[in-house]
Amino acid sequence: MNSVKNYLSLIKFSHTVFAMPFAMIGFFIGVLSRMELLPATDLTTGGKAIADYLTENWMIFVLVILCMVFARSAAMAFNRYLDRQFDARNPRTAIREIPAGIIKPGNALMFTILNSVLFVVCTWFINVLCFILSPVALAVVLGYSYTKRFTPLCHLILGLGLSLAPIGAYLAVTGSFAWLPIFFSFAVVFWVSGFDIIYSLQDEEFDQKNRLYSIPAWLGKKRALHVSEFLHLLSASFVIIAGRFGDFGWWYWLGVLVFVFMLIYQHSLVKPTDLSRVNLAFMTSNGIASVVFAVFTITDLFLR
Repeated sequence: MNSVKNYLSLIKFSHTVFAMPFAMIGFFIGVLSRMELLPATDLTTGGKAIADYLTENWMIFVLVILCMVFARSAAMAFNRYLDRQFDARNPRTAIREIPAGIIKPGNALMFTILNSVLFVVCTWFINVLCFILSPVALAVVLGYSYTKRFTPLCHLILGLGLSLAPIGAYLAVTGSFAWLPIFFSFAVVFWVSGFDIIYSLQDEEFDQKNRLYSIPAWLGKKRALHVSEFLHLLSASFVIIAGRFGDFGWWYWLGVLVFVFMLIYQHSLVKPTDLSRVNLAFMTSNGIASVVFAVFTITDLFLR
């Protein structure tokens, strides 16, 4: 039991709350698109279509969730494996499972490989397109771990990895691309990269001393926060664009209000001279933003 807890801690399983809600949005948009109910105004039609689809294709829903869990677990474990030496030298991260000796590096690497294989296997049972694209998805989510070694744009690569959630879930249902889930993916790219910059403020000096790249290490805390604000403005813009394009109702727009408010709120918590509330801004604010926004969006889809 302790081993399970250790691995859940290694991959920060609680952080699944960031991408999973957007995967669910992509999934249910895919269901209604498949039934040709986007846009639609007939109340209860959306809910019936979703219920009928889940009754007949519940395994696809399970496989999408498993793909999310396996891909993210592989990405986080690989990141911890690759950064183990840096983590050991950083007082903030020295307590992590690998530098603390709780999990051996070789075991973390095997855990990465196992989750990567399980991810690919799950895509095989979804559809051919998802299976073909699975190595691309793994290349992005695993490749992120290298980017801090050569570019301050690493935050955007992390955002790109999580942005595959709504597109991937949509592809699982429809087997084709569409603009609406892509707009949501753009929202995720800029949302995640923005809050990752806030989180990385804590390591500005360490990154500079160890020749690691990040926006704070490159531009300093004050300008890094301005970049984060701009990225979150872009994220809010794409959420609005998606709402207009998808002809969403008032439930969706309530979710947008909550999402935008939480973006503004997290920036009120963090100042260049005061990082004491970074974790509140990073985990709590963004967790609430994604979950509440997804609940309102999916409610809107059910009531079509």
